[in-house]
Amino acid sequence: MRFEIVGKNVTVTEGMREKIEAKLGFLDKYILIDPNTIARVVCRVYPNTQKIEVTIPTKVGILRAEVEHEDFYAAIDLAIDKLEDQVRRQKTRLSRRHKESLAESFIEQDDSLLGEKDTPVKTKTVNPERMDLEEAIMRMEMLGHSFFIYTDSDEDCISVVYKRNDGKYGLIETE
Repeated sequence: MRFEIVGKNVTVTEGMREKIEAKLGFLDKYILIDPNTIARVVCRVYPNTQKIEVTIPTKVGILRAEVEHEDFYAAIDLAIDKLEDQVRRQKTRLSRRHKESLAESFIEQDDSLLGEKDTPVKTKTVNPERMDLEEAIMRMEMLGHSFFIYTDSDEDCISVVYKRNDGKYGLIETE
């Protein structure tokens, strides 16, 4: 993510710039941000307060926070809290939207093949949707899952993207 930090009635210092970039870096762990995405931050100074406006266009929607406070750094923290709340709400909306289709994907299993002590914990059937890798990663992150099954639109095969222990992503493709 790139940053466009503008000061109105104030000169943005290197310390202010570093604080803003460090605080907004949290978005990388929540949602998939394109490296070309520009986060626009406007800092304004009024006689008694300071105002921070943050606008970030994402694949999910536009994240926007506007906070006015006496202290600049407190205003940044409050803006970050608002953005985190928006990300949480978006994640909840996505999971609720897909809840019905996920509920329909559960199937009944034939219990006659199981022994007395062998019982299935959960059985699920998935109808993989056609999408690209970036959208699959975004949906996986928004749902809070560690893996996501989808049909790769480029390779035209069923693929599984998963989150590795080192924080990076892995991809399994079928033939």
